[in-house]
Amino acid sequence: MDWSLVLISQGIESTIEHSEEFGWGLIVSDEELERAKIAIENYNAENVRWPWRRRIQREIVFDWGALAWVFLIGLFFYLQSLGTNLREAGLMDAQAVSRGEWWRLSTAIFLHANIGHFAANAGIGFFLLGLTMGRFGTGIGLFAAYLAGVLGNVATWLAFENHLSLGASGLVMGCVGLLAAQAFSWRKHPQALRYFLTGIAGGVMLFALLGLSPGSDVLAHAGGFVGGFLIGIALLLAPKLAQNTTANVVAGILFTTATVLTWWLALAKS
Repeated sequence: MDWSLVLISQGIESTIEHSEEFGWGLIVSDEELERAKIAIENYNAENVRWPWRRRIQREIVFDWGALAWVFLIGLFFYLQSLGTNLREAGLMDAQAVSRGEWWRLSTAIFLHANIGHFAANAGIGFFLLGLTMGRFGTGIGLFAAYLAGVLGNVATWLAFENHLSLGASGLVMGCVGLLAAQAFSWRKHPQALRYFLTGIAGGVMLFALLGLSPGSDVLAHAGGFVGGFLIGIALLLAPKLAQNTTANVVAGILFTTATVLTWWLALAKS
């Protein structure tokens, strides 16, 4: 059916037929055969699927590529446990940021206080980041969540002169904000208001459940949630971006570059 729509868009008439010997197929005229093949080949080349993206329901896709992020923060936690100076070098220290060590807004996302802190962020983050990457694209979803986490740390830096924090919870709350922003994607649906209100309410309730726990960095969580929500709305302006392979590769490169650069600066300073 997808291929038949592709051919229709190119003005090529086709018929969908089924046979016991060959299964489902498209019938086109001999005159249009070569042009039809080229159109379908171009369509397949432009819509290469990331093999770890799996559809849960019709509108819900989960990207198992989020496991790579779990592995990454797990690697940093392991390096911390070896007694390295990663914690001191990458901790979100408001005074240090004010002195020019801006990279701490990023590096703190990869650090955790203890095994419980890491396990909570890795477990919940894997699920939410997988949904975010499934909705917005593998590279784009990851980079958007990362930016939301940075914005969460920016919020705490602007609000407090003396503040120390670390952890990926701002990024996790950013995923909640990004997913909540999907409520705006139903604006053309006959029941748009219903979907909008339930989507926003669900996002706010999930934020309250996960982001307002006692002893947590509430402001970083709120900053991540709001940042993710605003980024999500911006991404909805380009709905086809999630399927754009080039855009996702570029976003993945930006995430990798930002991670390497900020940690290089942090370790060089220490």
